Amino acid sequence: MAKNKRVGSIEAGGTKFIVAVQDIDSGEIVAKDRISTEDPKKTLQDSADFFKKNPIDALGIGTFGPIDINPNSRTFGYILDTPKPGWSGTDFKDFFERELNIPVVITTDVNASCYGEYIARGKDDTKSYFYVTIGTGVGAGIVQEGKFLGLNNHPEMGHMLIKRYPGDDYEGHCPFHGSNCVEGMAAGPTLEGRTGVPGEKLSRDNKVFTYVSYYVAQLLFNVYMASRPDVMIVGGSVLNEDDLVKVRKYFDEFNNNYVATPDLDKLIVTPAVAENGSATLGDFELAKSALN
Repeated sequence: MAKNKRVGSIEAGGTKFIVAVQDIDSGEIVAKDRISTEDPKKTLQDSADFFKKNPIDALGIGTFGPIDINPNSRTFGYILDTPKPGWSGTDFKDFFERELNIPVVITTDVNASCYGEYIARGKDDTKSYFYVTIGTGVGAGIVQEGKFLGLNNHPEMGHMLIKRYPGDDYEGHCPFHGSNCVEGMAAGPTLEGRTGVPGEKLSRDNKVFTYVSYYVAQLLFNVYMASRPDVMIVGGSVLNEDDLVKVRKYFDEFNNNYVATPDLDKLIVTPAVAENGSATLGDFELAKSALN
């Protein structure tokens, strides 16, 4: 009897790698672990060792970026210049193909999350889906008719230019753009950067969450004007459902009745996949595509 096929997922984040294995027939996750994001050599090897203990037939990777997604490029599957110290120039895709001797599909972590939301919401090809994560960094992806926006390069919407909230004098966290981009003013580290207190220890009525909501609303409005997605999903650990009330309010103010929008409670939503598991689901589905 042939063994059940299994696929793997790596959600490669700035602070942790979530590695997981799914049995294709049952759809169940049969193994899962958390690996701290340290130097590339150790982190990638620890991840490969997990899959050697839990063998798979194909692997889907969603990683922080930017990454090279052009199959014709010499650095296809590499991390490019990234704010994550030590990771620029890391060969991701080839490493796992060599170590595990299986096909590997790689995209950004936010593309994988967006694809997972597309799957979880019924693979409705009559709608386009936008996903943004507000976490260690800020990134976003769009899926339309089951395909990612970006052919030879992926979007870098977290580095979209924004205007300051009145009275916010924070110098910005982004090493490339300082206070001029969304990531520089809204990513998780900006909470402690402004207050000296880790974000998870701050009261939810702290002014910094108003700032972040304002900057995220700007990103959403700009994306909506550029691509008009049907669903805009806000993931990550920084904002919660209550914060989205403010995000929708600012979005509405930015729009100022210019274009007709759906009910904002239905347009701007939290993930359908629980516990920030959208990327893992997306990775599994991308890995399955390598087996077809």
